[in-house]
Amino acid sequence: MRTATPGRIEIAFSGSIASFPLDTQFSVPAKGVAAIFGPPGCGKTAVARCIAGLERLPAGFCAIDGEVWQDETTFRPPHLRPIGYVSQDASLFPHLSVRRNLLYGAPKPKPMPIAFDEVVELLDLAPLLDRSPSHLSGGERQRVAMGRALLSQPRLLVMDEPLAALHSRAKREILPFVERLPEKLALPMIYIGHDMAEIERFADYLVLMERGMVTAAGPLHVLQSDPTLPLATSHEAAISLDAVVSGYDGRYGLLILRLNGARLLVPAPPLAPGVHQRLRIAACDVSVAREAPRAGSILNVFPARIRACLSLGTAEITLVLALGTGGSGAEIMARITRFSFDSLGLKDGMDVFAQLKHISLLSASEPPPQTMSASTPTAEPGQASAAACNEKLGTRGERHHLKPPLLSYHA
Repeated sequence: MRTATPGRIEIAFSGSIASFPLDTQFSVPAKGVAAIFGPPGCGKTAVARCIAGLERLPAGFCAIDGEVWQDETTFRPPHLRPIGYVSQDASLFPHLSVRRNLLYGAPKPKPMPIAFDEVVELLDLAPLLDRSPSHLSGGERQRVAMGRALLSQPRLLVMDEPLAALHSRAKREILPFVERLPEKLALPMIYIGHDMAEIERFADYLVLMERGMVTAAGPLHVLQSDPTLPLATSHEAAISLDAVVSGYDGRYGLLILRLNGARLLVPAPPLAPGVHQRLRIAACDVSVAREAPRAGSILNVFPARIRACLSLGTAEITLVLALGTGGSGAEIMARITRFSFDSLGLKDGMDVFAQLKHISLLSASEPPPQTMSASTPTAEPGQASAAACNEKLGTRGERHHLKPPLLSYHA
């Protein structure tokens, strides 16, 4: 019999749901954000529903931080799984105010580790508390749904394409709140999505799915730079990295960021030293040189070592570069022409200079002194979990594919 591992989210489901074959298995840390990414219809939502207990496959295993929710002899029903489930449809009770929607399903009369006032402040819900759902925008409804899921005191938060039914303006409105959750809550999150522009803003780990199967799982930046995976060969190939603010040059308006193997200068507003800043470095915004440039306008030029070379048709090549002397630092990618590759005589293992022409700043966060605890007992019998509430009310809307803009700076 399979055993659960503390500190891990372990998932394995095999079988068919409505004639759709599912054969998935992955294990990620029970902390931070793990994103499940893949094209529409690949089985992401089916996995989320199995985790929530809304679908049951006989050949299944689900364990969260050492606690088994499903195995050969156990199947915990949805209302006994301490899970917060947010789908693309907010599924609010139309006859209840925002306040009463938030408190629906919250444990009573036990004290709540994730407190009502804290959730209201975290999601900026105070102006909405006395409104009815009919007087809320799409983004506001999703914030209320997120708050209700958190107040169910979950041990795991599952967000199943929560932005898919929103237009671009509503996405821009709600994304900062989604990004804030991992910073403020000691609560593992599984985020389902098919838009990498969303996922790369806050995910720590990535699970790739295709046709009902997991094709890869691991840290986000590792899978992004893996030349054997489709992310590295896509037109929008990029690396997401977390840097730390180390200073600010007020004379030139340059934010100084510390990254493993590099010290970056980026035109941007000032941030406090020690703040963690998520970066996006696109492969098409990195060039390489055999020798250090003597003079030029590009601020960020670093020694690097070529770790891998991947041909993209007949015209282009993607290079995986490890920053720092000897290639001991963070990995990024560069997309260059085959003509440049041959003209420079580049090859795997060669030391070069990476020139970062453009850097996008995605989100910044500073870990608070205290986080809201998310370790809570299993829901009492008869106490509805957020997943069960959504299943009772939910209808799935049409999916849209609209990308929110990034905050980008030339460097």
